Amino acid sequence: MNLTQKIQQGIRENLTLEDLLPTRMPVYVNSLAYLFGVSALSSLVVLALSGVIMAIFGPTWYHDSSTGHFINSVHFWGVQLLFFSLLAHVLTKIFMSAWRDGRWKTWFVGTITFVIAALAALTGFLAQTNWDSQWIAVQAKDLMNAVGLGALFNPMNIGQVLSIHLIVLPLLIAALVGIHLLLVRREGPVKPIPEQGASDE
Repeated sequence: MNLTQKIQQGIRENLTLEDLLPTRMPVYVNSLAYLFGVSALSSLVVLALSGVIMAIFGPTWYHDSSTGHFINSVHFWGVQLLFFSLLAHVLTKIFMSAWRDGRWKTWFVGTITFVIAALAALTGFLAQTNWDSQWIAVQAKDLMNAVGLGALFNPMNIGQVLSIHLIVLPLLIAALVGIHLLLVRREGPVKPIPEQGASDE
C-alpha cells in the first residue's frame, strides 16, 4: 500500500462526510460557550486577508495612505478580537473540562496554537515600523536574552521579524488550526458537564 492509499484509508476510517460537513448539530451547541471558537476563526480570516494586502503594498502605503490606514486598523482590531475570542474560548473550555472523553489531543493542539498566536502578535507589533515597535523591540530583545533565546531571535532585526511574522508563524498557525478543526469534527463538540446524579447520555 502506497502513501496516498494510506492517507485515503486514514481519512475514510477517521472522518466521515457527516463529520466534515454536518447537517445536524446537538442542541447544546446553541449555547454562547460554543461561539468563541468560531469568532476566533472568523477574526483569523480577517487578519490573513488584511495582512496579505498590507504585505503587498508595504509600510509606506499603510502609513501614508488613508486606505492603508484603514486596512492597518482592520488588521490591528482583528488582533484584539482574535485574542479576546481566544481567551474566552480557552476559559469556557477550561470550565467545561473540554479534555474529557479522550479529547486531550484537541486541547493540546489548541493550546500550542494559542502560544504561537501570541508569538505572531509579538512579531506583528515589532513589524509596525514606528516608534512604538522600536520600543517594544528593545524590551523584547532584553527578554529574549534573559531566557536564552537571543541567539535564535533578534527582535531588532526587521528582516528576521518580517520573515517570521509573514511566513513561518502564519503557516504554522494555519496547519495547527486545520488539525484542531479536524479533531473537533472527528470527535464532535464537547458535551456540557452533566449535572450531579444525571446520566451522561
